[in-house]
Order: sequence, then structure tokens, then C-alpha cells
Amino acid sequence: MTSDPTAPRTPRQQAPGAAVGGPVPIVRPRRLRTTGAMRSLVREHTLRPADLVLPMFVREGITEDQPISSMPGVLQHTEDSLVRAATEATERGVGGLMLFGVPESKDAVGSGATDPGGVLNRALARLSRELGDATVIMADLCLDEFTDHGHCGVLDAEGRVDNDATLGRYREMALAQAEAGAHLLGPSGMMDGQVAAIRDVLDAAGHLDVGLYAYTAKYASAFFGPFREAVGSSLSGDRRTYQQDPANGREALRELELDVAEGADLVMVKPGLPYLDVLSEVAAASPVPVGAYQVSGEYAMVEAAAANGWIDRDKVILESLLAFRRAGATTVLTYWASEVAGWYRDGLPAHLREFL
Repeated sequence: MTSDPTAPRTPRQQAPGAAVGGPVPIVRPRRLRTTGAMRSLVREHTLRPADLVLPMFVREGITEDQPISSMPGVLQHTEDSLVRAATEATERGVGGLMLFGVPESKDAVGSGATDPGGVLNRALARLSRELGDATVIMADLCLDEFTDHGHCGVLDAEGRVDNDATLGRYREMALAQAEAGAHLLGPSGMMDGQVAAIRDVLDAAGHLDVGLYAYTAKYASAFFGPFREAVGSSLSGDRRTYQQDPANGREALRELELDVAEGADLVMVKPGLPYLDVLSEVAAASPVPVGAYQVSGEYAMVEAAAANGWIDRDKVILESLLAFRRAGATTVLTYWASEVAGWYRDGLPAHLREFL
């Protein structure tokens, strides 16, 4: 018969200082929390610079990098400053770079997205030349930065996003990004069939080694607000007809099944912390690596709270990143990627060593 671990011990067995006859625990999980060395020994999840991906913005028509007011510390880069920051992040050991373009001019079909001389494709080619295979160069594959209406696809005569016409533009965009040297393409528009369409055109063109990092569960979230400033978004209205409803979780598993069947090499959940439940379920079900995107709104809230002295900024950053790993993320896209990688490279200061 198994004894009840919560049952009181006899007086002879009671721990020193315990009230005679009072309940004394036999099982004591706190034994594994007694010292920093003990906690490190039994730690279930850890963080490496290689787990982190740095999202970066390159803007056309500027001569020096520009701060983003709603994302303190994040910049819209010139091509030159992009290369410097990307090189620094790579030397610090980040796992990859996800690049977004901010063009000077836009039109209804996002012509700049497929122009080999457009800001995004030009920057991808420059990073490919400068960094080669030293890191994983990723490209956001979506039209929203390039369209004058700000939607992730082309519009039909009624002003609705035309799913199948958009797939044609994604195919062209995929070829342009692959030919510029991207290792991974990130289809983020949430069009039905986007992964299959892109995989098909890449394979037909001989780009068999270019991978797809599918935005599998991307929600119509208010947490994207600062990102709109970062890319100079022209959006009016919302994206609820193609991004997922924040109330739905099970739907993400259906999207996962479709993306994997269509050829996704990695899958992503976006936003991050508000959707850890979705991330956990996707990670449990996925046969391919799973990532999470710690989005602009999450970043901005932490920076604002830290600026007011309300939280310990550095600890909150690392705690949040560990939360993604604990929930099942293989990789985390975060605007702190380069900074955090630098902490680990240089040796975490004493107050952060609990995160080793």
C-alpha cells in the first residue's frame, strides 16, 4: 500500500522545529531549489543565442538609420547600417535574421516586392554577399509593406483580398527572394494554399534548398500596433478576413496540418506570449520545428514598463524568452535577439545567471 505523503509523521519523525502533532511534508520539492547550483542542475529549459531570430527593417530613401518611436531601440536601417547590425548579430551568434522592407513608393499590387532592385530584394542580396551561410537569412514574404492599401494581397473589384490572385503575386515574390539569396522565406499573409503555391514555384525553378518558415497561426491581433509604424503601413480597415480570430485555438491545428502537407519546413505562432496555449498545442502536434514571434506590442510594453521603473527589464526579457521555449518553441523571433545573444557571448552578469 502506498503511504499518503501528506499524512502527519509521528513525533519521533518530525522535522526539528515542527509543532508536535502537526502535519509535516515528506515530499519536499524545495530541496531542488536550495541553491543556484541545484536549480541549474535540474533546470528543464535553457536559452541559446542560436534559438533567437532578429527581425530587421530596411528602409528605402534614407541616408541614416531612423528610430521607431513606439519601439525604443529598434531602427529602420539604411542598407549600410543593416549590414553592420546584421554582422554584429551574426558575430554574437543569433540563429537568423528576418528581413522586412520599407519602400519609398507603393501601388495596388505591391510591385516593389517582386522588383529585383526593390529595397527588400536588394538588401537580401547584399546580406547574402556579406554574410553568406554564417547565419540564416530569412525574408518576410507578404505584400502589405508594398501595397498602397496596406493589405497582404491584391484586391478584387469589390475591395476584398483576392486569395488566388494573391497566390500569383506570392509566387513571383518567392522567386525574387530566392534569387536574391534568402535561405528561408516566411509566408505571412495567411492566404489559403500559400505554402503549396510557393513550394511549387521554387521547386520548378530549381530552388530546392530554399526553405519555408510558414506563419501557420497568425492572429488578427492588436499587439501588432507598433509594427505598423515600423513598416510605414498604409492599412485602412483590418485583416480579419484572412488572419485568425483571437478567440480560436483549434483552428491553428487545422492550419498546421495544411501547412505541413503543403511543404512547410518550419511553422510559427504569432503573436507570442498572449498565445502560449496555441504555441504549446501546435508544438505538441507538429512534425516540423515550431517557432514563435514575440511581436512589436509585446516588445513595446516591456520597454515602456521598464522605462517607468516598474519591472526589471533584463530579467523580464529572459523570462519571456524562456516561456516560449517552455511552451515548445524551437526558435523565437524577438527584437532583443542581438542584445540577448551579446549577453550570453560576453557572460551573463550575476543578476541574470539564473537563466543559464
